[in-house]
Amino acid sequence: MSFAGDSIALFLALVLLSAAAHKAFQADRLAGAAARLAGVNAGFGRVLAVTAGAVEFLAAIALLFAATRPAGAAIAAGLWLVYAVLLVRRRGEAFDCGCTFGAHAAAPRVFAPARAILFAALAIAAALLPAGAWSPEPLFAALALFSLQSAAGELAAIPHPHWRHA
Repeated sequence: MSFAGDSIALFLALVLLSAAAHKAFQADRLAGAAARLAGVNAGFGRVLAVTAGAVEFLAAIALLFAATRPAGAAIAAGLWLVYAVLLVRRRGEAFDCGCTFGAHAAAPRVFAPARAILFAALAIAAALLPAGAWSPEPLFAALALFSLQSAAGELAAIPHPHWRHA
């Protein structure tokens, strides 16, 4: 059993599923974010957001099965690397990047592209680590990691918290 590989794959699947759901439930907001990130008009931004959500969903499903995990991980790594490049390209511009559950108009800082690069690295690890027999432990680890990364993302989105300067 590969506890690490299974935990990472499940964690990334949760991240991808939440991102796809986020795009479905906040379609207008995320279409605008996609348009701004890619430097295209709003109509094409909507197409990009829908396409990204569909690819995220398919990559997440692929990560759940041992036979398709490497393909799902490769797709996920590619998505996150493109996202990181787009965020870095727009560095310093104030806009809602769609990085968090709530809308934030501040310029994306270091956290968002760094998180995307970390997720891409984890996806590569998930592709390389063997899958194990099913057990509940990796699921609990993945849920814990997902909760922590969600909280970290929301904390990083606070525009000017007093504790950052203390």
